[in-house]
Amino acid sequence: MHYARVTEFVPASLRIALCTALCAVVCAGFWVNGAHAADAPKRVLSFNLCADQLVVALADPEQIAGLSPYAADPSLSVVADKARHFRKVDWQAESTILLQPDLVLVGPNDRSVTRRMLAAQGLRFKETPFVSDLDSARTQIRDMAALLGHPERGEALLADLERARGRLAAVARKDGKTAMVVERGGYTQGPSSLAATLLAEAGLKPPAGAPAGYGGFIALERFLVLKPDLVFLKDPPNAPTDQGAMFLVHPALRDLYPPERRFALPTRYTMCGGPALVAAFDYMADEMARVGK
Repeated sequence: MHYARVTEFVPASLRIALCTALCAVVCAGFWVNGAHAADAPKRVLSFNLCADQLVVALADPEQIAGLSPYAADPSLSVVADKARHFRKVDWQAESTILLQPDLVLVGPNDRSVTRRMLAAQGLRFKETPFVSDLDSARTQIRDMAALLGHPERGEALLADLERARGRLAAVARKDGKTAMVVERGGYTQGPSSLAATLLAEAGLKPPAGAPAGYGGFIALERFLVLKPDLVFLKDPPNAPTDQGAMFLVHPALRDLYPPERRFALPTRYTMCGGPALVAAFDYMADEMARVGK
């Protein structure tokens, strides 16, 4: 039956009550969104690389009072180009006085003296935790987006993350290959690291006997015994310019791992969640497609 005909059988008093209730619900929705936006910080200052990237991705440009010096470093930040347009701050809490932020983002390892000085200035600050898996990365995106007053941008970033994961899943290995991520000096990423999440999503697993937890240092001889099928080298140098670089360019490793089994993994893809994780999944999808299944 047509809506207009139905309302003929509804008493006028009830129609008025229903309309009033509907308007109240709609108005309440607008009030909540408006209040949320009103509570959002107007001037955000970040001392942390991972917070930098989330702020650039989720905040309005006019909300960003300053970013850490690392934000515009392309070797560490996936938003370096955009970050160059914002003020850079040094690592001293005193630098915040003139900027007068209403929210300061710090990292888990920032100096306690910095936090005490921020508190002494009466500044609100919040810690940006490390992420080491997808669940914590998703939570961090949603929390930061809500904190900045733009929850819808958080959902959009999460959608980008899922699309990148889908690309990787389409080319992920199905043959049970093993892999390890190795840094300067022989430090290897363990199963509790964000790098391990990338490998797992690519269908790769660590070899038996690989370091547990977040990882640890191993000798080159030990690595050659473990002999993973694939190796991901973090920002490998071109020559053994120092002791730390020697592991990554050693002839034994080079001879054992030709280009189709050796990958240069940029550090910026394994340090943070948020937009860095989206870029990391895209990188892994491209590399897995390059070497084939």
